[in-house]
Amino acid sequence: MKLSLQTNRKARIEMLPLIDIVFLVLVFFIYAMLSMAVHRGLPVVLPSSSTTKIDKTTILSITVKAGGMVFVDKKPTSLNGLTEELKKAVKDDDGAGVLLFADRDLSYQKLFKVMDCIRMAGITKISLQAEADQ
Repeated sequence: MKLSLQTNRKARIEMLPLIDIVFLVLVFFIYAMLSMAVHRGLPVVLPSSSTTKIDKTTILSITVKAGGMVFVDKKPTSLNGLTEELKKAVKDDDGAGVLLFADRDLSYQKLFKVMDCIRMAGITKISLQAEADQ
């Protein structure tokens, strides 16, 4: 009795099980990333706009040390000359903003004097910077 063995069949990689595994891994990573996200805000429905663009306006960095020394983009300046320095840096840019780094030992009055100088320069976007608690 003679057995016939088929030797002309080539090995195949089945695509359907491979696609199933890829989708399973994709779903796993999506759920893993959603569970890691920290949601601290309230859920709201945001408006949509077709003309939005990334805000690339002038952003200045102002640092105020505990002794009252003021720096604009790492250049030292006096509190009296801060308004003029900011007006020169901003010129006609209406969307300019300021990142304000103030030392924790700075007095409340000095901080408000710096903020008044920023407002007198015509800048209304002020962001107070802080470190996260550990």
